[in-house]
Amino acid sequence: MITVTGYNWVPDFARGVVRDLRVRWALEEAALKYQDKLITHEEKLTPSYRALQPFSQVPVYQDDDVALFESGAIVLHVGRNSAALLPTDPAGQARATAWMFAALNSVEPFIMGLIDVDLFSREEPWAKQSRPHWESMVKKRLSDLAERLAGRDWLEDRFTVGDLMMATVLRILRHTDLVTSDPVLGQYLARCEARPAFQKALADQMASFKEAA
Repeated sequence: MITVTGYNWVPDFARGVVRDLRVRWALEEAALKYQDKLITHEEKLTPSYRALQPFSQVPVYQDDDVALFESGAIVLHVGRNSAALLPTDPAGQARATAWMFAALNSVEPFIMGLIDVDLFSREEPWAKQSRPHWESMVKKRLSDLAERLAGRDWLEDRFTVGDLMMATVLRILRHTDLVTSDPVLGQYLARCEARPAFQKALADQMASFKEAA
């Protein structure tokens, strides 16, 4: 049985965007059954957990053969075993993988910079000063992405792990209208979130916080 770790509690602003959602979504798209293992923020610091996740984060993925950390690596592992997430031809697989890395390397770091000044460090005097810089960088990346998606439903000719990862990255900006106010990106994210597999994954993650309350 596949097991995926998640937190049993996070602040309200983080609910629905914790990175185990990416893995849950991939498993739902691939129609693979799994069980979640909820941990506390104290448990993530234990030697036994750090042996699986050296950076004390979630998710950790375990099946009969593999134990993995890092959401991107896990989603790619799931995708490699599911035609629902990756094309069967090598070229299609490579391009879908490239979009997944683009989400994690070319888009997410700038979004997380904006999240830091907006949410985590908003009381620091430097946060207000640096916000225009981070917003400008995010807008540039979003503009590039919107240009790619103009006239397209998906980043390639079908939904892949690239779209899954990109959508979860874009959702991090939900405290702003930077995505939803853009006619291309707003509709793209809505298409991703309308997928039944996403809806199931989100509901399951949110339910895990209620169970632990």
